Amino acid sequence: MTSDKEVEPRLDLPPVPLARPGRWVAAAFVALLVAWIVAILFNNPNFQWKVVGKYLFSKEIIDGVKLTIELTLTAMAIGVVLGVIAALMRLSQNRLLYGTATFYIMAFRGTPALVQLIFWYNLAALFPKITLGIPFFGPDFVSFNANTIITPVIAANLGLGLCEGAYMAEIVRAGILSVDPGQREAGIALGLTRAQTMRRIILPQALRVIVPPTGNQIISMLKLSSLASVISVTELLSAAGLIYTRTFETIPLLIVASLWYITLTGVLTLGQRVIERRLGRSVAETAPDAGIWSRLRAGGRPIAGPD
Repeated sequence: MTSDKEVEPRLDLPPVPLARPGRWVAAAFVALLVAWIVAILFNNPNFQWKVVGKYLFSKEIIDGVKLTIELTLTAMAIGVVLGVIAALMRLSQNRLLYGTATFYIMAFRGTPALVQLIFWYNLAALFPKITLGIPFFGPDFVSFNANTIITPVIAANLGLGLCEGAYMAEIVRAGILSVDPGQREAGIALGLTRAQTMRRIILPQALRVIVPPTGNQIISMLKLSSLASVISVTELLSAAGLIYTRTFETIPLLIVASLWYITLTGVLTLGQRVIERRLGRSVAETAPDAGIWSRLRAGGRPIAGPD
């Protein structure tokens, strides 16, 4: 009578990949689509690639690129500062601060950026003179001509920056609320003021949530700056427009502007990924909550490191 022997599984056999015909069909379709697009780009003479190469690095286009970058940076700087202030006001227990921030966010998020640009550009029709002084009772300390102060570039910065501040306020508020409330309690228990707790504990941790959407907002602002062409700001799109109104080479100049926008967007995307990677690594290496709770367990005294 023979005894049944257990068959041991063989571990030296190579893994067999699963058959996925859908992937091959999708890859073939995408390859055909890409080949079709490439054929159109190089076979259609109406794209006028020689004209594109001629104007790609022309002085007018480069000046427009510089102004586009300047508008993006200044408008985002205004938006970030206003966003942080408005977010802290919305989180305040003071009803006046909360109501003011809520109204600002509602007003500037509720109107299109183009409307705001045109409004600031025509501010002199509403306030011919801009005065600074004590309201209602006076006196006025200084007075400016609105047409002199509100130039097209200033109007573009105000319109884009104030609009961006409303969006950044919600991004910053979401980042602050994502931090565990225990972090704030731990900071106060360590003797930090509310401002110190916010600056040293809450905001550094909130950056993990704030940075990714802020990067998207910067990229959006880069493209949104093209609206400034409506108020006579000679940024990238406006510079291309001034050229094709003289030469009637509309399509090549629009391609030139598009190539620059794609390049700048790619650089910003790469920078965003680098910042996110470094921020995530630094947070993982120096987790604030571990240090805070360890110090609390030690009675607030510094914890001695290894010898």
